[in-house]
Amino acid sequence: MPTADHHAARRSRIIRHMPFFYGWVILIAGTLGLVMTSPGQTYSISIFIEHFIDDLGLSRSYVSTLYMIGTVSASFAMPVVGRQIDRHGSRAMIVLITVLFGLACLFMGLVQNAFMLCLGFFALRALGQGSLSLISRIVVNQWWVRRRGFAIGIVGMSYALIGRAGFPVLINALIPLYGWRGTYSLLGLLLLLVMLPLGWLLVRNRPEDYGLWPDGQPPTASQQDEMRSPVRAKEPWVEENWTLAEVLRLPVFWLLSAGFSSISALNTGLTFHIVSIYVDNGLTPTIAASAFVPIAITSAIVQLGSGMLVDRFPSRVLLAMSLFLHALLLAIAPYLRSIEMALAFGVIMGAASGLQQTIGNSIWAMYFGRQHLGSITGATTTISVASSAVGPMLFGIARDVWGSYTFVLLTSATLPLALGIAILCLGQRPRRSRQTATLAN
Repeated sequence: MPTADHHAARRSRIIRHMPFFYGWVILIAGTLGLVMTSPGQTYSISIFIEHFIDDLGLSRSYVSTLYMIGTVSASFAMPVVGRQIDRHGSRAMIVLITVLFGLACLFMGLVQNAFMLCLGFFALRALGQGSLSLISRIVVNQWWVRRRGFAIGIVGMSYALIGRAGFPVLINALIPLYGWRGTYSLLGLLLLLVMLPLGWLLVRNRPEDYGLWPDGQPPTASQQDEMRSPVRAKEPWVEENWTLAEVLRLPVFWLLSAGFSSISALNTGLTFHIVSIYVDNGLTPTIAASAFVPIAITSAIVQLGSGMLVDRFPSRVLLAMSLFLHALLLAIAPYLRSIEMALAFGVIMGAASGLQQTIGNSIWAMYFGRQHLGSITGATTTISVASSAVGPMLFGIARDVWGSYTFVLLTSATLPLALGIAILCLGQRPRRSRQTATLAN
């Protein structure tokens, strides 16, 4: 009878001798994983907000506060998930997380009160926006190094078109037919019947496990000389593997985290209340839901283009550009009084988000290597997920207190502007002084 080792060896031979690099399959799996985080992403949850308020009899600020509690609580699970990815691999974790995430969506279909809603928010954010997203990004980074920006760009473009553009439209169409509870139940079944088997079949942990190199190509002789050089290489494919403990002592880590956290908080606040912001400016909820289409299309185009730029230009420059665009976005948000302005808003938001997604999906591996990527990315995800809770609560309270979003939007615009300048000046990739960089093996 064939043993488990025999089956593993057979799978390894199949992957190693495929007519194309298996990393392309990983791109498909990573894209699918990111798309299927949509039920736990703010752009999907925002479509349900008015239904939560009306059916459960809760105020906007109360729902925003519940969202904050659930999201902040969820963020503390990310370091644990990251460590488990490093220990058990992406394949085992994607199976476990998909099952739990599907059950969380089914639970949302049973929500009857504020406590259940808060618990549902926690599960959606921890398992979807946090864990499944984390696994999907890590597995792509493990298989691609020299062409990482290109790979991340393809994944990001596909995710933007299918997930960010498609899911809000899908949800908006399903709710009138099945109600918001039935819609979340259908999303749970989609995860269990589609994502679960495909994740198990397609995801593989690292190319080295199958006798392959990242990108499908071994380093050239000149690149091997570069890796052995005592002078640190400037190429993004040359890795210096840092531990989480080392990274936490680097000022650049906290500066980059502040940049991503500000984007996470402010972008999530905008997305969470986007229907209300549009309606306050005299536009309809249908136009608000449709706004995700230009956002997603622009994001997809920008992610593909910026993915190519990541392989050629410093990541901090692209992150600073995203921060500057977010500042502009917040400054014009109070003045969306026409369809044309709403379209311009969507284009800018898509460009800002596209840049942020590309950089956020690649910068940690570029700066700190792949060896401890799960732990490091888990820590950064904790910070970003926790920050994403602040924006919705802040914007919701401002709306309830002042009856308008104008003051909080204009004031918030100063934060990404300041951080963008700081990152542009101080956000260089760290270098070790006496250790030799190596291409991860």
